[in-house]
Amino acid sequence: MSMTNRLSHPTNGLHKNFKRMKKFMDKDFLLQNDVAKDLYHNHAAKMPIFDYHCHINPKEIAEDKKYNNITEIWLYGDHYKWRGMRTNGVDERFCTGDASDWEKFEKWAETVPHTLRNPLFHWTHLELQRFFGIDKILNPATAKEIWDECNAKLQSPEYSCRGIIKMANVDTICTTDDPIDSLEYHRAIKADGFTTNVLPAWRPDKAMAVECAKSYNEYLNCLEEAAGMNINSFSALIEALDKRHEFFHQNGCRLSDHGLETILAEDYTKSEIDAIFAKIRSGKNLNPEEIIKFQSCMLYEFGIMDHSRGWTQQFHIGALRNNNTRLFNQLGPDTGFDSIGDFEIARPLAKLLNRLDLEDKLCKTILYNLNPRDNELFATMIGNFQDGSVPGKIQYGSGWWFLDQKDGMQKQMQALSNLGLLSRFVGMLTDSRSYLSYTRHEYFRRTLCNLLGTDVENGEIPYDMELLGQMVENICFNNAKEYFNF
Repeated sequence: MSMTNRLSHPTNGLHKNFKRMKKFMDKDFLLQNDVAKDLYHNHAAKMPIFDYHCHINPKEIAEDKKYNNITEIWLYGDHYKWRGMRTNGVDERFCTGDASDWEKFEKWAETVPHTLRNPLFHWTHLELQRFFGIDKILNPATAKEIWDECNAKLQSPEYSCRGIIKMANVDTICTTDDPIDSLEYHRAIKADGFTTNVLPAWRPDKAMAVECAKSYNEYLNCLEEAAGMNINSFSALIEALDKRHEFFHQNGCRLSDHGLETILAEDYTKSEIDAIFAKIRSGKNLNPEEIIKFQSCMLYEFGIMDHSRGWTQQFHIGALRNNNTRLFNQLGPDTGFDSIGDFEIARPLAKLLNRLDLEDKLCKTILYNLNPRDNELFATMIGNFQDGSVPGKIQYGSGWWFLDQKDGMQKQMQALSNLGLLSRFVGMLTDSRSYLSYTRHEYFRRTLCNLLGTDVENGEIPYDMELLGQMVENICFNNAKEYFNF
């Protein structure tokens, strides 16, 4: 081979340096120094998972669902993967449409090589490694082999829904549930004596979704049935919701959650809210000012309920949802057409938290931002309302949605470290609809250990493995276990 040909060959000259390269996703994946490796392998890896916010279906756990194939457990409902496939030119038929499960998997396998440097590439191969013992790279050439191997394993009893949860060493799962939910599946799981705690979390977004009178009144009719009472006034609405709140509490719920563009904290009077409720209950649509006042009132009332029963409230803030009207009309919500928003956050958030705090009714609170420009905003906001009653009473939540990747998690932890106490952080959650997503806890833990290990290597924090090891174990599990106190 001529010199010119050798230089043009893409791998020429690399072989002599290959031994210095790390193998893709080996046991020290993301761990760039010896301290990070020690922290992960001897501290983080052994800790159980406390998954305090996710969107999995409790019915599947109650029935110990068995999966027919890898597509069913991996691609159904996964809007992260659908977005990647669409970007790769894959027709909707292979994402949410009527293509066969094999065809959908095949299209995902075609897409995976194009996801290099996207967290989807890491997540995909972590899940294949940890749950199926497959080290191969998923691509068109390996697709059929990986399909067959995964599907064969999914037929064995240990790959049932509960089996996968046990495999991942999950201590606690908190689902996301509407106030009208019967919680029958949570009760069934508890009655079965399943070793993992599976608890409901209160998500009352529909109870304040007053943008459309028709759909809101339809929801209130369902709430009436669930609460066993008529809702003909605003006070009756709050009474009905409080009855359901108590029902959730009796069934182990200690967490609420709100998915909002931004916090609403406009001033209002009781007479205004009574009139607004009467208007919408009569079937008339509200004007924008009335909507904002009503929703401001509801967020306050929900905060009062949570405090009254010693719950923790969560606010997921900043998603601009359902941007593609055509595909929203075709496919519905949560199908991959949401993005980061740029709303005003600080003033209304401070106003709501301050109002509750003034009345000594501010419960433990976790705040999650979706726009990374708001990292320092959130990290400083939590310090305004710490009162010494509970370590880390107000939490800056982990990197969420578009930010739950390595860069996003690092930046969240950097902001929290600089402006708060990382050592009191309650750690990671999956926020997922897939039972294979528990590897996101591993992804987070490796990132955390590498962050601390790098600081030690740089001489920025002491080489005290007792101190650092305990800190890692606390962030991975112990802090959440103590904070939520289920």
